[in-house]
Amino acid sequence: MRSSRALLGLTALVAFTPDPTVVVPLNSTNGLTLVGVTAAAVSYRGRDAVRLTVAPRPGAQMALVNLALIDASAFRSGTIELMVASTVAPDADTSARGFVGLAFHSTPDASHFENIYLRPTNGRAREQLRRNHAVQYESLPDYPWDRLRHDAPGQYESYTDLEPAVWTRMRIVVDGARAQLFVGDAQQPCLVVNDLKLGPTSGRIGLWIGPGTIGYFSRLSFTPAHP
Repeated sequence: MRSSRALLGLTALVAFTPDPTVVVPLNSTNGLTLVGVTAAAVSYRGRDAVRLTVAPRPGAQMALVNLALIDASAFRSGTIELMVASTVAPDADTSARGFVGLAFHSTPDASHFENIYLRPTNGRAREQLRRNHAVQYESLPDYPWDRLRHDAPGQYESYTDLEPAVWTRMRIVVDGARAQLFVGDAQQPCLVVNDLKLGPTSGRIGLWIGPGTIGYFSRLSFTPAHP
């Protein structure tokens, strides 16, 4: 009888445990802390979205941080999903690639964060080397993409099929100091990072764009890993 009661209690616990997934529709700019970007709620290619552009800066000054932090997004390990799209800004220089991505483990002031992003115009480039730079990991401020490319060529970036101005699903699975990026409906990751530079920490999730980019973000969700 005791084992039957225990089983019933466990069944009830499983049946009534709330879904831990948090959904952020991104149909307005409410709940965003902007760092180096301007934001607007728009409709883009059939989806409600937040559009980010790089905020004007004096002269030719360029900042590494162009980020919109999700205020209510304490995250350590688990899964983050997001729809992104981007175009190259009309006034961008020839090095622009439509950089758009997902930051996580950010400090409240965005001074330190992990970042995995896409270079959509590289996805179908004619040159194989450029295709190999389609997705990228970096950890700001100490490990920007160029340092990682110099210190460990090919380890923190890889190829996946991408197109500019097209909605693309990003799914990032974080487990301690390890992260995997899945693009679209892929069952296997296109990028595996086994040594996140900030280590097994926690922080906010953010929407990230690079220089010369107009970025669009729609329906972010994150599911913390079970203890």
